[in-house]
Order: sequence, then C-alpha cells, then structure tokens
Amino acid sequence: MCKLTSANIETMKMRIGILFVALTSLLIMTSASSVKVTTGIEFDQMTLAEAKALSAKTGKLIFIDCYTDWCGPCKRMAATSFKDPAVGKLYNDNFINLKIEMEKNPEGRDLAASYKVRAYPTLLIIDGKGNLIRQVVGMQTKDGLVMFANAAMK
Repeated sequence: MCKLTSANIETMKMRIGILFVALTSLLIMTSASSVKVTTGIEFDQMTLAEAKALSAKTGKLIFIDCYTDWCGPCKRMAATSFKDPAVGKLYNDNFINLKIEMEKNPEGRDLAASYKVRAYPTLLIIDGKGNLIRQVVGMQTKDGLVMFANAAMK
C-alpha cells in the first residue's frame, strides 16, 4: 500500500493539472478543425441553368471562370488571385461563382459559342437571363478581380 504524503499529493495535483491542460488543448483543436475557414472564391457546383435560376431568386449576378486544364495562366490565377481573402469575400458575398472547363464540359462549348470565348482564361459576369454584364480575357491579379467585380456591380 502507498502511504499518502505531501509529496505524493503534490505529484498527483501536478499530474491532474497536466491532464487538464492536455484535454483542454485537445478540445480546442477539435473544435477549431470543425470551423470552416474560407479563403478565396468558393465556386458553386451547379450547372449554368441552375445558376441562372438561383440568380433570378437572389438577384445576384453570375461570375464564370472559363478555363481549360492546359492553361498556365488559368492555373496561376486559381492558385493566387482566386485564393485572396478579400477577393473571396467580395465574390462570395455578391456573386454566384462558377468554374467551367471549356473543352471537356459540354456546357463549356455552348458557353464559348454564346459569349465568343476564344482565349483562356476568360472571365464573365452575366445576369440571371444570361445577358453579358462584363467580360475580361487573361490573367487577373487580385486588384484586377476587385476592379472587374466592382465595375459589374455599378
């Protein structure tokens, strides 16, 4: 049997304290990992027809990133400009965001014909009826994306 001494009591208090800190840290890390951190533009997984219907309900314009898998500037913009938190907030708050691969997606071919998309990346902003509001061709910086969005919302 173990004799209870003041040294044993202090050791137990220290172990309980360490256990408490460890469990509290684990709880904080678990809840932090379940919080969704948004950086950049969140592209919706829907068809253009669904986006138009949603636009009609919400009044939001539709932002479309027309890209191809082989396009270097498209990849660079997806990795940089689209990931900017300020750009993400602006676009996520004000637009329905679509990303359409223009050569493999059948919808891409129709879109290219309708809006005369001939180079990549091409960025479109349209309304719920499909009317073109703004179009820009080429790699855009975060500042370029902000100016593009603000011009469309005027």
